[in-house]
Amino acid sequence: MQASSLTVPAAELNQAQRIIPLVIIAPVRDEADLIQLTLDSMIRQTCRPLEWIIVDDGSTDNTADIVRRYAEQYDFIRLVQRPNRGFRKVGGGVVAAFNFGRTQILCNDYEYIAKIDGDMSFGPLYLEKMMEKFAQNPRLAAVSGKVFREENGQLIEESIIDEQVAGLFKLYRRQAFEDIGGFIEEVLWDGIDIHTARMKGWQTLSFLDPATIVMHHRLMGSSDRHIYLGRIRWGRGIWFMGYHPLYALASACFRMREKPFIIGGLLIFWGYIWAAIKGVPRYENPEFRRYLHRWQMNQLKSLFSKKTTT
Repeated sequence: MQASSLTVPAAELNQAQRIIPLVIIAPVRDEADLIQLTLDSMIRQTCRPLEWIIVDDGSTDNTADIVRRYAEQYDFIRLVQRPNRGFRKVGGGVVAAFNFGRTQILCNDYEYIAKIDGDMSFGPLYLEKMMEKFAQNPRLAAVSGKVFREENGQLIEESIIDEQVAGLFKLYRRQAFEDIGGFIEEVLWDGIDIHTARMKGWQTLSFLDPATIVMHHRLMGSSDRHIYLGRIRWGRGIWFMGYHPLYALASACFRMREKPFIIGGLLIFWGYIWAAIKGVPRYENPEFRRYLHRWQMNQLKSLFSKKTTT
């Protein structure tokens, strides 16, 4: 896909900004190189949230200073800080910081809540388009656009199925978020939440629209040390989540098509097998595990059915 195909007509941008009943929480750590892109994207929205709480989770760079400058100009932006734990705790640390941000919410009459990262950018109609989806479907629990990154002048899509919602921009209906009990403080929290929502009868959606493209300015899974460790951690995460072995293998094979090619998928499956051999604890929810296995087996059956009919 070429970047020009994502251009939003200028006429669509000439709309008065309005306040929507949304609270956004952004857990960030050492994002000084990228967070201004996220800040600029938010302040350019055609509608803005009631509050945007940015949780500085122990940054050692000037992330907090950048956020503070924006907060001085825009009253809906607020910086809160947590002590430096000395390392980036991937997965669980993000959720812990998000949960701390929830304790800092000042308004109580919000209807939607979002968790966002500090290394992305998105178009000015993003929030407006998300609100339209919620209005169209009262059983919609969570929604996002599709995620892309730029590579050699091309836009490369980060693969997520339409039932999944991008982890770097999780926008939830408050009622549904509270129904699932919030996020789990573990790696792959952003898979557990979506399957839990669907298990409880909600719907979830990510959709492709030029106005709802999320540009990720870092390769997914590379925020802690290097991408190879990220892929092993991914494998351990799908073990914890409760993946069926066949689906874990299929998922690893699918991810071989993404950077780092071949080896990335192998490392995912190795992380899964290593966790199984070591007897690493899994998510303790038998009902969830049964639901997940049924869903995964149906996905595999559907995939094989398509291949045998083509």
